[in-house]
Amino acid sequence: MNVSDLNGVALDYWVARSLHDFVREIHFTDSGETVAIRGSDRGRAWDGRFTPSTSWEAAASVLERAQRLELRERASHGESHCVADFEGGHRTVEGRGDSLRIALLRAFVASRFGDSVDDVLHQAQALVGVRAEPIGEQTAVRSVEDIPTPDGKIGDIQSAPR
Repeated sequence: MNVSDLNGVALDYWVARSLHDFVREIHFTDSGETVAIRGSDRGRAWDGRFTPSTSWEAAASVLERAQRLELRERASHGESHCVADFEGGHRTVEGRGDSLRIALLRAFVASRFGDSVDDVLHQAQALVGVRAEPIGEQTAVRSVEDIPTPDGKIGDIQSAPR
């Protein structure tokens, strides 16, 4: 998928993926229509909906990472235009969109992943650097190695003697 075509939940998802220094986990709420994250950005904890495409409060985490920023509202063909360098980015990037916020967010994603990205993975996931690892549900069955033994082994915490 082209970064220049990202909108809505797909744009929110890829912005969250681009913030791997901030976001630890990505989840989906509202039947998969809203991105929710867990993480900590410069001392501020975030646990809930993350919608930078519709909220400047969420988009501020991207704006704070801009090292150089040029914005032009409605430059050509009725689109807003952004040229930016971002902290941790790979190059100077351009973004276009219906609003300055969308242009900024598209530029940010392009600075991290290039001009194209994969489809949205609609599954809970943990970010490990730039990779996303699916988070499976916890199982009720523990692994065989976790089964306690009567004689104990190194690392077992047993009750205090009476």
